[in-house]
Amino acid sequence: MTNEYDVDSKHHLTAAQGASLASGPESAGHSQGKKLRARHVTMITLGGIIGASLFVGSANIIRNTGPAAVLSYAAGGLLVFLAMRMLGEMAAARPAVGSFMEYARVGLGSWAAYIVGWLYWYFWVGVIAYEAVVGGGMLHNWFPVLPAWAGSLALLAVFVGTNLISLRTFGETEFWLASIKVIAIVVFLGAGVLYVLGLWPNASFSVSNLWAHGGFMPNGIGVVLSSIALVLFSYFGTEIAVMAAAESENPAKGIRQAANTVIWRVMLFYVGAILVIATIVPWSELPKPSDIAPFTYVFSLFGVPGADVIMGLVIFTAVISVLNSGTYSASRMFAALAEQGLAPAVVARRNRKGVPVVAVVASTVGGLIATLVNFIAPSSGIYDFIMNSTGLVALFVYVFIAVTQWRMRTKMTSDERADLKLKVWLFPWLNIILILGAIGIVTIMLFSEDGRTQVWTSLIAAGALVLFWPVVRKRLGQQEGWQKDLLEKEAPAPATVEVRQ
Repeated sequence: MTNEYDVDSKHHLTAAQGASLASGPESAGHSQGKKLRARHVTMITLGGIIGASLFVGSANIIRNTGPAAVLSYAAGGLLVFLAMRMLGEMAAARPAVGSFMEYARVGLGSWAAYIVGWLYWYFWVGVIAYEAVVGGGMLHNWFPVLPAWAGSLALLAVFVGTNLISLRTFGETEFWLASIKVIAIVVFLGAGVLYVLGLWPNASFSVSNLWAHGGFMPNGIGVVLSSIALVLFSYFGTEIAVMAAAESENPAKGIRQAANTVIWRVMLFYVGAILVIATIVPWSELPKPSDIAPFTYVFSLFGVPGADVIMGLVIFTAVISVLNSGTYSASRMFAALAEQGLAPAVVARRNRKGVPVVAVVASTVGGLIATLVNFIAPSSGIYDFIMNSTGLVALFVYVFIAVTQWRMRTKMTSDERADLKLKVWLFPWLNIILILGAIGIVTIMLFSEDGRTQVWTSLIAAGALVLFWPVVRKRLGQQEGWQKDLLEKEAPAPATVEVRQ
């Protein structure tokens, strides 16, 4: 029995796939080299999303929203959980490194894979540039003799290296970088709970900070809802779990675990940390993140010696961890696009260790260009445009995931649905909730100047891709024609019977 998630012509090969098979394991070898282990997949996911947005940016959410920021983070996490569950259902049945891009191709067509795949790659190239700029600035603050631009380039060089050596090297590097962040958050949560309950030295019971300073929701429900849009982008990156699990030792099991457990861990870290901060420090007294990061401030209240130095190192680790995992995500998506004929075929080539070398280098070059623009022409607005125009990518991806899973599920027979190892509950109502939630967030964004900028610049970036689609579609048609001719040439000639007179 053929599962709907496997609906794809066995004879359909893109030019990139054909070239890959023709050139042997050096190109096609997804299975070459050591695979990722379960611990790698978990930490890669956490590493991709636990960054400066939590350790630093969360202060802005709390200062604007009040203690109800907890609700914003919980609501945003719920939407991401729904998307992960839908993606997990598809991925458990059909593991693929290209993840949702591949499922969009099967469920909706090549046009959907083209749009969502390129937007996702574009998003992570922007992340690579952003984290390199932030990391370079931190290095400059610590070592003034080192220019910020030199620090940024050095970081790009280091992490393109970790990604090029081997898949396992990337995974091991990310495991230890992410572990530092996780340990810091666990210590923060443990000490924070003791502090809130008055069980920490020089601390008093402070749960009342959640309502004693203008109420739990001092600035109204509107601010809580508008903050969800900002929070959602902090969570974006959980889908890396499915991409990494597809390159693990047990893809199906890894994907099920990722879809079921990773999002809960992420929500625990985010929602738990926000709750601790809002309970320990009155929301109106929390310093600006430009003055001191919220985690650093709270650790100083704990009386931890050298809290600013320790958290500075943790934040730097968070920055380079996201840079590392962002390079991985961008390169895998770029390679997956090439394998489907949606990017130059050479990008799909892998070395004997299974690393898509060209995709890694090309993605890093994209980040490098954006980084250099920031230093060479900071007033040009190009860097700001790149950062703003990735604002809706998370919502685009989640909507595509919801629609694709809906389309695939409706095509399945009852027996095929019963055979699914991972299911989305309350189908299709959760799909509808996710889609309406995404539309609602875009609507909310239109009411703020920064939000409108992100919406319009994101639409411009998506519109540019749409303009090139006719060219790509024509190229795909040519590839299918070449493949059809190749199959006809290789097909055995019909047997003939010689009739003797």
